[in-house]
Amino acid sequence: MTPLNVVIVGCGVIATPYAEGFADFPTLRLHGCFDVDASKRDAFAAAQGCRPYPSLEAALADPDADLIVNLTVLPAHYDVTKRALEAGKHVFSEKPLAASSAQAQELVALARDRGVRLGCAPVTHLGHAQQRAGQELRAGRIGPVRVIYAEANHARIETWHGAPHSFYRVGPLRDVGVYPLGVITSIFGPARRVWAYGTAVKPERVTKRGEPFEVEAPDWYVAVIELAAGPVVRLTASFYVTDRGKQPEAIEFHGDDGQLFLAHWFSPSAALEVAAFGQGYAPLEDFTPSTQEFRWAVALDEMARAIAEGRPHRVSGEQAAHLVEILEAAHLSIERGGAVELTTTFTAPEPLPGGPGPVA
Repeated sequence: MTPLNVVIVGCGVIATPYAEGFADFPTLRLHGCFDVDASKRDAFAAAQGCRPYPSLEAALADPDADLIVNLTVLPAHYDVTKRALEAGKHVFSEKPLAASSAQAQELVALARDRGVRLGCAPVTHLGHAQQRAGQELRAGRIGPVRVIYAEANHARIETWHGAPHSFYRVGPLRDVGVYPLGVITSIFGPARRVWAYGTAVKPERVTKRGEPFEVEAPDWYVAVIELAAGPVVRLTASFYVTDRGKQPEAIEFHGDDGQLFLAHWFSPSAALEVAAFGQGYAPLEDFTPSTQEFRWAVALDEMARAIAEGRPHRVSGEQAAHLVEILEAAHLSIERGGAVELTTTFTAPEPLPGGPGPVA
């Protein structure tokens, strides 16, 4: 198939792993880049050997540009994606799709009207371990699943990141809680109701340079999410609890007949363990964890193949928009108290053909 010409918009830290991953996929070709910071744009273009555009308008006007990868900051996600869709370009965005559910739904409708593809992170459900977990659960390995526990403990950002302020404006639910939600909804489908609680357990923080600052969003959340298919999810997300704990970023599925433990929702090489009800865990038999690390460009390859094959892609805008509504509902629940009913839905992506493979 002819590779898609990809233009990256937003040349920050994450742009390099995306671009370097293109070498693994003959479906993709890095064509150009743009950033509002001209120095970042030019440095990225020189390092990656692609065309630097003088403006977003110039990038969108390029007839050879097929797919726009939106790696801008959250406040710019909606505007950049909307303009790209209006220009008739396929779009893949980093998470979340937009700042509000209304904006996300508008983007989904716009992509549909223009006849172009819209995809969005997170895409970790394409990983080897995550696909095998879904396969086991769909096959009834632990019986009907009724309860799911998910952890997203991402430690204290200021201890390792030089500019942590943006993380504390967004909060851990939007930043990392969305990852296990992506895996869970990819297996079980959409949610219907959300309750949540959030607070700043450590509001005063200090940067690595010794500069004090205060968090702007809760740094600790717990959300209860009812899935339309039946299971109830308890999700904890934190920028306080260590990511070196016993199960800081794991998902545990509880069924009538036992449990299945996915050691990490991000890593395709995560371990999988199973247990009969009331018994201890053991490694899942006939499962050898992948040695493949997560590849940021994997979703772009999946989208390119879906376009060529004329089928739905497995990182849909509809699912991304539903995740935005879950996050929005959680914050509404915190503000108002009580449960918040959801109005959006989506069709869960098809498992990878032939079972778990080396896609991610």
